[in-house]
Amino acid sequence: MSQFKINSITDKSGTSGPVIAGVSTNNSTGCMIIPAGPTEHRGGRGRGVIGSGQNIPSGVVNTMNLITIATTGDATDFGDLSYGQAYRGGLASSTRGIFVNGQGDATFDFVTISSQGGANDFGEATSNHMGGATFNSSTRGFRAGGADPSHTSNIMGMVIASTGSFYDAGDLTQAGTYMSGASSPTRGISFGGAVPSTTTKSIEVFTMASGGNAIKFGELITARKYADTTGNSIRALAAGGEGPSSNLDSIEFVTIATDGNGTDFGDINSATSTGKNGVVSNATRGIFAGFYPASGGGQRMDFVTITSAGNAQDFGDLTTAAYYTGGCSDSNGGLAQ
Repeated sequence: MSQFKINSITDKSGTSGPVIAGVSTNNSTGCMIIPAGPTEHRGGRGRGVIGSGQNIPSGVVNTMNLITIATTGDATDFGDLSYGQAYRGGLASSTRGIFVNGQGDATFDFVTISSQGGANDFGEATSNHMGGATFNSSTRGFRAGGADPSHTSNIMGMVIASTGSFYDAGDLTQAGTYMSGASSPTRGISFGGAVPSTTTKSIEVFTMASGGNAIKFGELITARKYADTTGNSIRALAAGGEGPSSNLDSIEFVTIATDGNGTDFGDINSATSTGKNGVVSNATRGIFAGFYPASGGGQRMDFVTITSAGNAQDFGDLTTAAYYTGGCSDSNGGLAQ
C-alpha cells in the first residue's frame, strides 16, 4: 500500500482552502481542523472604526473611518453616523460596534464592523449623560459616568447584540465625566476624568459579568481628563489628555488583572488636550487618534506596541479632521484574543 503525506489541501487555484459540502468523513491518524465560527471571524478580525467628533473652532463631524489595525496607512471611509457630535465614545463585540450618545443627545448607533455602509439606530438611552468611560466584554457594553449637565456616577450597561437593551449596572465610586475606559474580558477600567471639576488621578475597576459598584483600582502618575485609551486583554493604556495645568503627551499603563498605580509607558507624538473615547486595538497594537492643538493632529493617528513600552509612532491619517472622537474595534482587549 502506498503512503501519502499531505500537509495541506487547497482549491484549484491554490489560493484558498477547499469547499466541503454535504456529509463528509475523515479517517486519519493525524488531524483535520475544520473552520469554525461565524464567517466574519475567519481571518476578518482586526478592524477599527473611528468616528464622529467636533471640528475646532466650530462644527461637528459624522464621518466614520475604517482602519486595518495590523497595517499602517490612511483610513478609508466607512460611512456616516446618524449624527455628529463630541464625546461619542465607542465599544464593541467581535462583530458589532456601538457609538454611545454625544453631547445633548441620547441616541446610540451601531455598526457591523465587517460591513461598510454607515450606522443604524441602537436605541435611546435613559439619560443624556455624555463624556463617560466606555468599555466592553464580548457580549456587554458599558458607559460609566458622564454629565448632563450634572455629573453622574451611574454605570449603564447594554447587551451589544440587542438594540435598546439598556440597564442599570451599578455605580462608580464618585460622580464625574471625561473619563476614559478600557477592559479585559472580565474587568472594565475607568481612567481619570473631572470629579466634579477637579481633574483626577483616580483609576476604578468594574466587574462586568456580575455588575455592582466599581472600586478603587489605583492612581495615574498624572491626573488627566479626555485621555485616549487602548489595550489588550492584559494591559490598559491611557495617553495624552488635559492635565491640571498643561496638555499631556505621556502614556501610562496598568496590568488589568492586578490593582495598582499607573506605570510610565512612553509618549505620544505631541501633547494633546483631546483623545478618542473607546479602544481601537488588537492583541499587540493599540491606536490613538484626534490630537488637539497639535498641527495636523485632527487627522493624525499614532500606534504603540502594547506589549513593549516605548514611544508612539505614526500610523496614518483619518479621512477628515475631528476631535473628541469615538472608536471601537472587533479585536479590542475586552474580547477573547
